[in-house]
Amino acid sequence: MRAPPRKWNRCIVLFVLPGSIFLHSSGAIAAEESQSEVTAGSSGEPFAIHGQATYVEQESSSLRAPYSGPNSLVPNEDRETTDATLYLGARVWPGAELWVTPEVDQGFGLSNTLGLAGFSSGEAYKVGSNRPYFRLPRAFVRQTINLDGTPEALDADQLRLAGSRSVNRWVFTVGKFSVTDVFDTNQYAHDPRNDFLNWAALDAGSFDYAADSWGYTVGAAAEWYEGNWTLRTGVFDLSNVPNSPHLDPGLHEFQIDSEIEHRHELREQPGRILVTVFDSRGRMGLLDRAIRVAAAPDIAAVRQYRSRLGASLDLEQLVGTDIGTFARVGKAAGNVEAYEFTDIDRSTSAGASIKGSAWHRNADTIGIVGIVNGISATREGYLNAGGLGILVGDGKLPHPRAERIIETYYKLAVISHADLTFDYQWVKDPAYNADRGPVSIIAVRLHAQF
Repeated sequence: MRAPPRKWNRCIVLFVLPGSIFLHSSGAIAAEESQSEVTAGSSGEPFAIHGQATYVEQESSSLRAPYSGPNSLVPNEDRETTDATLYLGARVWPGAELWVTPEVDQGFGLSNTLGLAGFSSGEAYKVGSNRPYFRLPRAFVRQTINLDGTPEALDADQLRLAGSRSVNRWVFTVGKFSVTDVFDTNQYAHDPRNDFLNWAALDAGSFDYAADSWGYTVGAAAEWYEGNWTLRTGVFDLSNVPNSPHLDPGLHEFQIDSEIEHRHELREQPGRILVTVFDSRGRMGLLDRAIRVAAAPDIAAVRQYRSRLGASLDLEQLVGTDIGTFARVGKAAGNVEAYEFTDIDRSTSAGASIKGSAWHRNADTIGIVGIVNGISATREGYLNAGGLGILVGDGKLPHPRAERIIETYYKLAVISHADLTFDYQWVKDPAYNADRGPVSIIAVRLHAQF
């Protein structure tokens, strides 16, 4: 589960850790200097300490609900989450940075993070607690090997030391981090602390990326930057069982991710296109077999070692000085249980991010996105038979429909390094159920960073 938009004429995808809030904001180079002024790989900032704190409170409205199940959304509920993170970085040898990010979390998502396939808050993890608890989401080393090409200067960021690098380079990241710190990044829709909140807006809803219940995993990633192109690949640990807080201890269950990115200019405005493919290999159940085996499907009883494949397309394009547009389309295998993320086989989202300079509020942002999530006919039958997914399961599903979501927010810059966001989401047919809903969800987010 990223960082305030900056001028970006080069994509800066780093192999950073989970939910890299400030990291995967794709980011960019605030300044480029001539080769005579900057030497790629020259020594830069030796160490850094940054931090952030975020509070989100959400409330659901009443909704039509003739029946409910174990994973149904609860109406008229108010929930909050709080987290505070330190970002500690050090340059350990030439081209290498070590980062650790101790964090304190507290709170719950609506309905204990259940009831919506496109869940309403990327700040709400699947493990809630009334009391604050300590975690270490990230602990990784990132190594940059410069090749040829024009050197470029790097400003400091939450997970990046100030320094320099070559346009053409290799980047390797090893340790604990999030798959989505590296793959399927988007500067307009990827950071629940700075832009949208809905899970299916932050990433392709069908991207069932390897992660524990908080969105982090252990693995390694490699990126090759050459001109306007970037190739990425990585291997990551899956949970020991689907949707578990514990990773597989021996990496026997794992995921392979690959991505190709192209950066371009359209009418002199920067944009980029990413195609991401994943292959999860672990003990997963087939939905149709679970239906045949028992009247009340138990997916755990039919798990065998197999693969689940998926792919997505991610677009972002600046169309004016202050307007950025984005879209994602994704699809994953529909007869295999979802392993880590959420119960979505097909997802489409599109929206825009607008800076406030037109009304003399340069640091403010308005965002809007439309999302359509879908599942296969087999998954519809599984849920109608009483099966439970990661987030959804109303006990039956006699009238399945696509889950449709509209989200909009206004982020108000209060003081330097602190902002207040007002967010609204409207969900039609929550959890694919035409018998329940619609529901409105309002949220307030307070965020500060240094």
